[in-house]
Amino acid sequence: MSPFPAELVAEYTRAGHWSDETIAGLVAGHAAARPDQLAFVADDTTLTWREYDELSTRLAAAYLRAGLAPGEMVAVLLTNGAATHLAYLAAQKAGLVTVGIGPRSGDAEIRHLMTRTRARTLVTRAVHRGRDTGELAAALGVDRHVVLDPAAPAVRLDGAPLPLPPLAEAVAETAGHGLGANDVFFVNSTSGTTGLPKCVMQTMNTRKYFGPLAAEAAGFGPGEVFASVLPAPYGFGQWSAHVVPAMYGYPTVLPEEFDAARTLELVERHRVTVLAAVTSQFVMMLNSPAMATADLSSLRALFTGGEKVPYARAAEFEDRTGCAVLQFYGSNEAGPLSVTSVADSRERRLRTAGRAIPAMRLRLFAPDGTDVTDGGGPGQCAARGPGLTPGYHDDPAANAALLRPDGWMLTGDLVRVDPDGYLTVTGRAADFIIRGGHNVSVLAVEEAVGACPRVRQVAVVAVPDDVLGERVCAYVVTDDGADLALDELRAGLAAQGVSKQTWPERLATLDALPLSAGGKVDKAALRQDARERFASAS
Repeated sequence: MSPFPAELVAEYTRAGHWSDETIAGLVAGHAAARPDQLAFVADDTTLTWREYDELSTRLAAAYLRAGLAPGEMVAVLLTNGAATHLAYLAAQKAGLVTVGIGPRSGDAEIRHLMTRTRARTLVTRAVHRGRDTGELAAALGVDRHVVLDPAAPAVRLDGAPLPLPPLAEAVAETAGHGLGANDVFFVNSTSGTTGLPKCVMQTMNTRKYFGPLAAEAAGFGPGEVFASVLPAPYGFGQWSAHVVPAMYGYPTVLPEEFDAARTLELVERHRVTVLAAVTSQFVMMLNSPAMATADLSSLRALFTGGEKVPYARAAEFEDRTGCAVLQFYGSNEAGPLSVTSVADSRERRLRTAGRAIPAMRLRLFAPDGTDVTDGGGPGQCAARGPGLTPGYHDDPAANAALLRPDGWMLTGDLVRVDPDGYLTVTGRAADFIIRGGHNVSVLAVEEAVGACPRVRQVAVVAVPDDVLGERVCAYVVTDDGADLALDELRAGLAAQGVSKQTWPERLATLDALPLSAGGKVDKAALRQDARERFASAS
């Protein structure tokens, strides 16, 4: 059932923004037209379009035989690979909704996401980032634990083999169960201003909306080869690896986890033409000694973003590879709001976030709610168009904060738009740190650090970093007045099950936190101190 009103679905369908075509239908089409061409080249296995289509259908039937009911939420915790996309597609074919869990998530975050979505099934490999997943499943108390090995292929359910039915039987048994293009098919997490992540609902049509925009921006042609080095559950990783390549039938190269030198080697070996990587990742590639010898002549376009694109490094990447550095501006909730193009000048491409996408109907609002769009802002960016999520799952309070009473979705970003329609992000209304493209909630980190032994007071700020854009810096006042070591703090966070990607990487112990004239913690002073104190570490 669609979470969108019928009249909105009809409007966007008439306009050509949405269609009835599903990802499963797209994959089946490629399996029929180009069965032996590659769909995925990954560390865990290589799949042709026919293998991808058939294995996902058989896995979907196995889910149904095991008692999973259409409409159930299924949590998937996997590093990048063919198994990830098999799991996503099989769920769609069985009528199940995938809860995408970030591969670096801590136990507390996994438990929260499964509890919030009422997911009773956890899908993993046998070992996840060095950890036995049987132990993880037991610690989480999940009802069902599915283990995938796509190279075999083999599936286990709660330790016992889960047979994959013959294809003919699987086709018959899954008929009529698949999710539609306007149904919620995926729930992924996003950082918020509370201590726990929110669960963002996605439909295939909101994710497919990226396709034509990306194709026009990069000038897609025949024979493109994609590579995505982003975690698959998040918005950028999802459209760049699961959705858009399936729309156009392009093979996708997937390293299990990002490594700069390995990425360069994969681009060269597979003659990758379109690479998707957040800004910190392409900066690490530039910093890698392997950059000096890698043959990157096949690369035409790099889609990047997730944080501010540094002009000088992006220009260097273009000069050293000959490709165009492109970006979408948007969010997990809002989808694509603006995009740069190969047709843009370098100044437009690297110093702005591109032209606002007309169908997203961007508006800019002053802090008092006044519409300042006609003046070009700056103001908080809001949108109302075919790329928007239907909202957060089972979270009325968060949805109320996300949407204005008039229905416009707020992004939390302060932007301005020039007379030619190019958008520039000038700041953030919400208190986030963007570390390597991942939104880290300042409040969430402060709550976690504040719960650690010996910590009496804490304030968290961003410290600039040449590679990751920003790192998390914590200032603490301890109970005994003695310095708190970073390793001791991290041990306290690990004991809470806090995800490592949100742990502070810079730490200072103060006698007292500085206060502003109004009696609040003076974070401006702390940011300045962090820039000076940790300048040599960036």
